Amino acid sequence: MRNRYLDLLRAVATVRVVVYHLTGWTALTVVFPAMSVMFALAGSMMAASLDRHGPFAVERRLRRLLPSLWVLAVIAVPAMMIGGMAWDSRLLLWAFPLVDPPAGGGWMQALSATWYLRDFLWLVLLSPIALPIFRRFPIPTLLIPYLGLAVVTLAGLHPHPVLHDLALYGGPWLLGFAHHDGLLRRRRLIGLAAVLAVAAGFWVVTHPGPRGYDLNDIPLGNALWSAAFVLVALRFAPKIRAYRLIAVLNARALTIYLWHVPIIVAVSQLALARTWPIFGAAGIGWRMPVVFALVACAVLLSGWVEDLAAGRRASFVPGIVGPTEQQDVRHDLHTGTGPAHVLRPRVREHAGRIPDLGREHDLPAGRGAEQLPGVRG
Repeated sequence: MRNRYLDLLRAVATVRVVVYHLTGWTALTVVFPAMSVMFALAGSMMAASLDRHGPFAVERRLRRLLPSLWVLAVIAVPAMMIGGMAWDSRLLLWAFPLVDPPAGGGWMQALSATWYLRDFLWLVLLSPIALPIFRRFPIPTLLIPYLGLAVVTLAGLHPHPVLHDLALYGGPWLLGFAHHDGLLRRRRLIGLAAVLAVAAGFWVVTHPGPRGYDLNDIPLGNALWSAAFVLVALRFAPKIRAYRLIAVLNARALTIYLWHVPIIVAVSQLALARTWPIFGAAGIGWRMPVVFALVACAVLLSGWVEDLAAGRRASFVPGIVGPTEQQDVRHDLHTGTGPAHVLRPRVREHAGRIPDLGREHDLPAGRGAEQLPGVRG
């Protein structure tokens, strides 16, 4: 069974990422920190999947994630080589991007948003180890990425991008674990969220980035504000009606993510060549409908790959999957049962049949190249 509220959060995050990359509006990073929200949702679903399937959950997640990337790579890699990029064995990283796969020419900017898949792969691979440790020592485990990011920031260190992002987004992923285990329902966490929000505001105001208060340029402020936002957003569990648009955005989230940056880059380059406006009311006014229409075309042409990867029947426009409005699942039911193994939730167990989370679909969202406004999403 599905939780429509989580679907709604994921759908809003998807649209927000696209709009942010189109406009570069700094306020969007504060109003809705989509990146951390999506990592938290993915972490919650990963914990649920581990409870149901054990270590095999890793294979299930990878099987859902990689085929859509391969579709993009089948087009992008030959195009880059035709454009003059020499063969390099590192191109094989497009099959399994544990580090950033190479890109060249105009594709360097268009494909830069695939960083999320790299980080997501690492978090998925580490989850079978991280989840039992988290359940044994929840607070110390949760503090590790935030303390690590604070040390990196205050000491002015420049670790490998993977390590930096694990520190930045490992916290939301672990908050997803906490959400799945029911740890975020405690009222005193609202007070903690307020403290984190104040600390984030102080750090952001006193340490602005090159684009002012864009949280993507202020990692520590981003982490603190996002933690506060996730604590509040996942604290509540309102019932949401089933809407076709929300269902489509969830079922095609990965396709939208992978293709929206190449489309934005292509449209922007065309506009520059034609001396058409890009920013301002005029530029955004014409680019937004064009980009949304082209993303919809990409969804129609390649989105069905997500259906096959998820074990669903392929369709051009997915329908509503899951329970009716009356059967919608509350957050406090998002847990699992089963034999008493190390991955079993430590907070509570329900007798009887526990509603399934339903189709698992992770929502990456992205970072563009340095030239693209809104590089972090």
